[in-house]
Amino acid sequence: MKPSSSTSEARRYGLFDGVLARGDVPAAVSDRAWLEAMLEVEAALARALARTGVIRAEEAVAIERACRADEFDIESLGRDAVGSGNPVVPLVRELTNAVEGSAAGQVHRGATSQDVLDTAAMLVARRAGAILCSDLSATADAAAELADTHRATLMAGRTLLQQALPITFGLEAAGWLEGVDAAVGRLADVCRTRLAVQLGGAAGTLASLGSDGPAVLGFLARDLELPEPVLPWHTDRTRLSELAGALGAAAGAVGKPARDVILLAQTEIGEVREGTPNRGGSSTLPHKRNPIAAVSALACAEQAPGLVAILFGAMVHEHQRAAGSWHAEWRPFTDLWRAVGSSAAWLRDCLEHLEVRTATMRQNLDLTGGLLLAERVATALAPALGRLPAHELVERASRDAVATSRPLGEVVAEMPEASKHLDVAELKRLLDPAGYLGSAEAFIDRALEAHVTRGAHR
Repeated sequence: MKPSSSTSEARRYGLFDGVLARGDVPAAVSDRAWLEAMLEVEAALARALARTGVIRAEEAVAIERACRADEFDIESLGRDAVGSGNPVVPLVRELTNAVEGSAAGQVHRGATSQDVLDTAAMLVARRAGAILCSDLSATADAAAELADTHRATLMAGRTLLQQALPITFGLEAAGWLEGVDAAVGRLADVCRTRLAVQLGGAAGTLASLGSDGPAVLGFLARDLELPEPVLPWHTDRTRLSELAGALGAAAGAVGKPARDVILLAQTEIGEVREGTPNRGGSSTLPHKRNPIAAVSALACAEQAPGLVAILFGAMVHEHQRAAGSWHAEWRPFTDLWRAVGSSAAWLRDCLEHLEVRTATMRQNLDLTGGLLLAERVATALAPALGRLPAHELVERASRDAVATSRPLGEVVAEMPEASKHLDVAELKRLLDPAGYLGSAEAFIDRALEAHVTRGAHR
């Protein structure tokens, strides 16, 4: 065995990792993390075998003593996996060589390669899931702070990228909050209820352990603090699909506010900007201040759907062990965690340092000369004119306002059909965006209350 270069292997940066491997999740799913998890499974299996009397206690101690990640060369294990089709076989061979005495013959007893790798995947998922849920929760906290602080900050609500009705930035942030909160709740639930140990032996019968198989499985589950499944799940990949689905949903929940920030930070909009110093520069344009955290969060999030699709596509495993579908899971499973974890870490950074430009929001709200309140004017005229005639009248007034570059209120005031029902003072009141926010504040309160409740449950 060749020792690993160092225990910092998990933190080694690749060319794109500064952007696409942000936060602590990438290290939790690194090659080093996988190796440590596989060795943890082998050590726990030895202890479970000893507790059931299949091997001697001193043999389990000898195996456990040899399960030190620093003593294994990850590159060598990957290279030697060519001969067997998975990295567990060379790992077991190297581990066996490292164990002294009779215990060497007890390494990996009763297990198959998929048992070790699947259980390692559950350990990796549990650790990465805890980190990701923490980042998502902090992101939700940042969104909640924005929602509460800016509950009365007026801005233009936009549909199909066009100004539609006045809203508040607090409501915008509350929408981000609700999406992220739901995503972290779902992921936490899957990590709590759907992870499970894997131990079935070559064909899911644990035949080599005789009647001790179920007891060994139970001890292994308790040792690793993973649920014990009803039976081995070698070809039942619903656990992985549920993880993939929860991660994909989390990517969508993170990507949505990231894209909103990117759009709101455009020069022509300018309603928010990222507040982290010395970030956002261009290689050629000295004046640029790009929303790097939001851009990077979105870049990472947009990798998730394809990776989720691969894992769903690989769910159909034939008979008792799959020929290829299992192998197809390994890299996208890891890459999905890395992508979503990085996305969440970036969005947390973005929202925790977001600068909200309230004056610009108000200026943009006034750009259309009251057109955002056209619905309110039509609603006020409806009792006298009828809903459809009122709508058509205000629609015509809106077209005239745009064509003549005049405020909507001025155009409506000149229309006899409207002016006999609405005087100038009433029109002014109707065209005040602060008076047409509907239930925005109530919805903000509901989102904040739900956030507190979910946080207490978590």
